[in-house]
Amino acid sequence: MIDIALNISVLKQRIPLSVRIVAVSKTKPVSDILIAYNTGHRIFGENRVQELLSKNDKLPSDIEWHLIGHLQSNKVRFLVPFINMIESVDSARLLSVIDHEAEKAGRIINCLLQFHIAKEETKFGFNLKEVYQLLDSPDFKRMNHVNLCGVMGMATFTDNMEQVREEFKFLRGCHSALKEKYFREENQFREISMGMSGDYSVAVEEGSTIVRIGSLIFGERLTKLT
Repeated sequence: MIDIALNISVLKQRIPLSVRIVAVSKTKPVSDILIAYNTGHRIFGENRVQELLSKNDKLPSDIEWHLIGHLQSNKVRFLVPFINMIESVDSARLLSVIDHEAEKAGRIINCLLQFHIAKEETKFGFNLKEVYQLLDSPDFKRMNHVNLCGVMGMATFTDNMEQVREEFKFLRGCHSALKEKYFREENQFREISMGMSGDYSVAVEEGSTIVRIGSLIFGERLTKLT
């Protein structure tokens, strides 16, 4: 039997207060999320827009939702009325659509730029040259409804923690380069979202400010919602 409240308590003892925990609730029922919520935890993450929408309607309005999975541009409009952060901005076009939809909704959306740091080809994300091109572009300079808060990355799924550590170091280096070149005077550009249940301790050692924890809180992922 999974003790969600105990799992959250243990994690919060192990992870520094300066690092925010996104409780990844994908495939988990609303009842499980409420158990976590009732411990005082407020930040939850989902991978799929449809699942997030179905849960948002059934849960307290003060939850801070993070979208952490690949986002199709035609689904952005469903998120902008309530999403707290989109961590998985992986293209200039997607950022432009978020800005456009946020303007219509009268909101400014917090976003992270997702970098491809893993050896696996299936992961989405920018490389540093592409981000430079984005941030130097006239289109970006016209965006007033997105707030770039930092970077996100997913390490290779491997037991080789030294490889994972190097990938996290690379992401931290990307953040530092962007901070120095574009965001030196902007305090909001401070987030490095990296680390999940299997590698969060390495991520924290390498400078993570947001970790995305699912199975260590809720148990192994279900194949479908119950």
